[in-house]
Amino acid sequence: MNLPYPLAATPEPLALERGRKLFAGNTDFLKGVVAMDGMPPADRIEVCFAGRSNVGKSSLINAITGRKALARTSNTPGRTQEINYFTLLDSHYLVDLPGYGYANAPLPVVEKWQRLLKAYLSGRATLRRVFMLIDSRHGPKAVDEEIMDLLGTAAVTFQVVLTKIDKPSKGDYTKVLEQTRKVLQKYPAAYPEIIATSSEKGTGLDILRTTIATME
Repeated sequence: MNLPYPLAATPEPLALERGRKLFAGNTDFLKGVVAMDGMPPADRIEVCFAGRSNVGKSSLINAITGRKALARTSNTPGRTQEINYFTLLDSHYLVDLPGYGYANAPLPVVEKWQRLLKAYLSGRATLRRVFMLIDSRHGPKAVDEEIMDLLGTAAVTFQVVLTKIDKPSKGDYTKVLEQTRKVLQKYPAAYPEIIATSSEKGTGLDILRTTIATME
């Protein structure tokens, strides 16, 4: 029986090489954007990373680019208050969205971030895919589903990336995977494969790089 939303398999060698080459080049911080009029030109393929605060987003971006301090990591939820743009060679933008579910941020700040997030997700024509990061220890939460609803409304394809898969026990991980698949079945905008990663162990990073490199 084929499972709905299977885990992405290891790509073919040629595709893997494309992923390796893309990420072997320079990845540089371009700018932090606080309003839509500050966006860089929409002149290349764009992928973005979204997730709740402390889901491991900065660690994953640092791991796939091989740059230890490219994206700032922080234990304080809501520290990243901007949409951060990174250039990947001359062909791609990697975009780090503000973490959502900000427990410690003042309400006006939260509302401002949410408005910017919604404007970006619904108004960026070159955005090919949102990588929706879900902590494999906790599974999708209500706030994740709110973002999935928003992406569905904006007709933006999103793909779930499970983070920190080295942390939970095998039984707990299996439960989270089942729960995630169940949630995804409600969303037509969900890409039909899940990528499982560990920034610490390097698991799944080649799959994520290749997915980005082979996107049309």
